[in-house]
Amino acid sequence: MSGVARAGILAGCVAVGVLAGDGARAGERADAVWHPKDPRVGDVAWLHVRNLPEAARVEGSVGGSPLTFFPYAGGHAALVGIDLETEPGARPWGVAVLEGDREPRTARGTVRFAPRRFPVERLTLPRAMVDLDSDTERRALAEAQRLTAVFRTVTVERLWRGRFTRPVGGTVPATGFGARRIINGAPRSPHSGIDYSVPLGTPVVAANTGRVALVAEFFFPGRLVVLDHGLGLYTLYFHLDSVAVSEGERVERGQTLGSVGASGRATGPHLHFGSQVGTARVDPAALLGLALGD
Repeated sequence: MSGVARAGILAGCVAVGVLAGDGARAGERADAVWHPKDPRVGDVAWLHVRNLPEAARVEGSVGGSPLTFFPYAGGHAALVGIDLETEPGARPWGVAVLEGDREPRTARGTVRFAPRRFPVERLTLPRAMVDLDSDTERRALAEAQRLTAVFRTVTVERLWRGRFTRPVGGTVPATGFGARRIINGAPRSPHSGIDYSVPLGTPVVAANTGRVALVAEFFFPGRLVVLDHGLGLYTLYFHLDSVAVSEGERVERGQTLGSVGASGRATGPHLHFGSQVGTARVDPAALLGLALGD
């Protein structure tokens, strides 16, 4: 099993396996605990392998997708995500604890992804924004490939700490994650983030500490910032009016990234806030609710 994170899946807030192996000493235990208890399509959560020696190393995978573990609370933890278009159903998972010359201690199991109902949104946009000419279509495809290349890059350092914060102030709820969009009467790709409908010029802040992986102006998302939080975790800020950071810059949680706009394909001022665990598109609301301490 590899320790490189991409996408994943998950399972509950209960101990689901005790690690044991031929080299384990009598009475020695290390258990694997999943959070949250009831995973759904689009969720992001974490696996905690507890009660480990400080020098231990952990590797694992879920559904064949490798995970990246980091030291946490007397053990190691790894973020896992379920892409919004994942088929519900059971997937295998496994972890291995590696300690010097000892035989690895392993745990395996099966996790079931619960289905999730997503809203249907019907939008009307100018034909030029929907029925693309060949040059614009090539541009949009190249931009999508550029984003995918960013998400496939896994920074080995964990940059984020503590809870994630809303990217805009106020109490306006976010909407739209996973929405199956029908634009000008034709089905389109599902909406991979959440939208905050706030006024033009509203400050947009970093949801957590990270490094600016991309600043660009693309056809669909408009003016954008992508933050790399390390270990395959990214947050995305689309349709910006202005940008206040540069690629490669380290930013802290709550630092201003720019301001809300209506750039790209947008019907009005709003912030599209997205999150990725590798290439898995996950619900940013689940990321904001992630109960993982410092």
